[in-house]
Amino acid sequence: MTRLLLLFLISTALLAKETDLITHYEQSGYKETPRYDETIAYAKKLAQASPFIHYSTFGKSPQGRDLPLLIVNKDGRFTPQEVRRSEQLVYLIQACIHAGESDGKEAGFLLLRDLIRKPALFKLLDHVTILFIPIFNVDGHERFSAYSRANQNGPEEMGWRTTAQNLNLNRDHLKADAPEMQAWLRLFHQWLPDFLADCHVTNGADYQYVITYKIDQHGIMDQGLIDWVEQDYLPPLRQSMAADGFPLIEYVTFRKHHDMESGMTTWAAPPRFSDGYSALQNRPGLLIETHMFKDYRSRVNATYAILKHSLVLLNNQHQNLKAKIARADQFTAGSAFREQPYTLTYRYTDQYDMIDFLGYEYEVVKSDLSGGDWYRYFTDRPKTYQIPFYRYMEADEQVDLPQAYIIPPQWTEMIARIKDHGIAFKELAEPVTLEVDSYVFSNPRWSATPYEGRHTLRVETRPIRERRIFPAGSIVIPIEQRAAKVIAHILEPKGPDSFVHWGFFNSIFEQKEYVESYVMEERARLMLAGDKQLREEFETKLSTDSSFAQSPRAILNWFYKRSPYWDEEKDKYPVGKLTDRSRLDGLKYK
Repeated sequence: MTRLLLLFLISTALLAKETDLITHYEQSGYKETPRYDETIAYAKKLAQASPFIHYSTFGKSPQGRDLPLLIVNKDGRFTPQEVRRSEQLVYLIQACIHAGESDGKEAGFLLLRDLIRKPALFKLLDHVTILFIPIFNVDGHERFSAYSRANQNGPEEMGWRTTAQNLNLNRDHLKADAPEMQAWLRLFHQWLPDFLADCHVTNGADYQYVITYKIDQHGIMDQGLIDWVEQDYLPPLRQSMAADGFPLIEYVTFRKHHDMESGMTTWAAPPRFSDGYSALQNRPGLLIETHMFKDYRSRVNATYAILKHSLVLLNNQHQNLKAKIARADQFTAGSAFREQPYTLTYRYTDQYDMIDFLGYEYEVVKSDLSGGDWYRYFTDRPKTYQIPFYRYMEADEQVDLPQAYIIPPQWTEMIARIKDHGIAFKELAEPVTLEVDSYVFSNPRWSATPYEGRHTLRVETRPIRERRIFPAGSIVIPIEQRAAKVIAHILEPKGPDSFVHWGFFNSIFEQKEYVESYVMEERARLMLAGDKQLREEFETKLSTDSSFAQSPRAILNWFYKRSPYWDEEKDKYPVGKLTDRSRLDGLKYK
């Protein structure tokens, strides 16, 4: 008998004798979720009950709460280095990123308990190490109330969607404003999990499905990984879930809000979301969405089932998935990756498949209260609809990637985020003048109201090439590394979650020096007298732009922009792109 088998038998015997590890959720009759302190106590109890579970933390929240982490490994290996050497696959399960959506917390605890109590399930850890975050949004979790989610059928009380700073963690994976997300990124890059499951409860229309999912099939991941998802993962998962009474369908979004007969649509998740971010990292990310109107016990059972069946598939497929991830990482870090345009965004096409959809009969009436369409679902009348599913995507915004990006050292917030993302870079040891490609921005348009704590920016870009002086301490980020896709999404302004979009560079759009009108009146006349082409441009502007022609301020500022006193750095992207490899060879680094 091996030592580990002996440990397993001893631990299961102790469990049977000392406690059944009944959860708060079970004790409540499947109606309640425990508070933070009770959750942490149960996590620690699991770790104390088994030598195969280790309790740890990976950071602190703004209100000072620990971010809990359970590590499950059949060999008692609890560090990323040990697990990496063992070649086990790492399966990250996270719950309560939206703290009111607590299904994953209960399901995860039940799964971990069953793994250490049932030998048949314990075998599922032969080739998989589990990381389980029972509560990610710990501060939001303690904004506890029966009135957190108006649509949701249980638990009786629950946490809040956002953090104590009112940030939605599942919009923060790339910009990483929240301290909790910065800690999560460090955890992610220490472990580099091979598969992520993120547990949620959905809003939206009403239908029969207890659970839906989303996972990248649209081009964000390497094609080899998409093939694995479509051929090796989803077909057996759907079959197993259906056998358990939980038929699966992709995340439900209709072309017309709430109207199932208008057809379903899909999207390629941007990296603000967990599944979009993990896809950029060449790791499949499973978004789990149970349905808000189903009772709490049914939702937890469905989440348990999909987590367990995923574990079965990961354990059976560990070599295959590991090999595909390694090939994807190798390709992304190689020169061939940057030799083709990189797609930042996708759009869905008009191509569709007809699918069966398990809905309910419904009617649409004109509300005499709001005046809007009122969708009334008859849940006692299930109906299978034939609807179009617009599931096919095509490349939209594309960009040519450079050999490297270079960022001046004064952009400290941005550089700190890049460190959080585990991106490799070097620091210049001395100032250097380099010819770089970059962008000049025009027509900036900020959101009228804040979104996730920032006024997001839409802006037009014009490519430029020029010589710039980069100070010592500037960071040079080579594109040929495993995180190349993350780098592109952070630094290319047209990325849907680029740091330009999130306002990290808003200060470059501000005019900081001005000229008095009486001074510019005189200088403008001198400029016109000495430049025929300028006079023609001015006259054309006057004749084609009536608002300009009626604004003395705009007219004088037009001349100021064309004078040698104008700030040439305004509206210019400070990040440079180095396209010539030879430019990198002579640089001196710290």
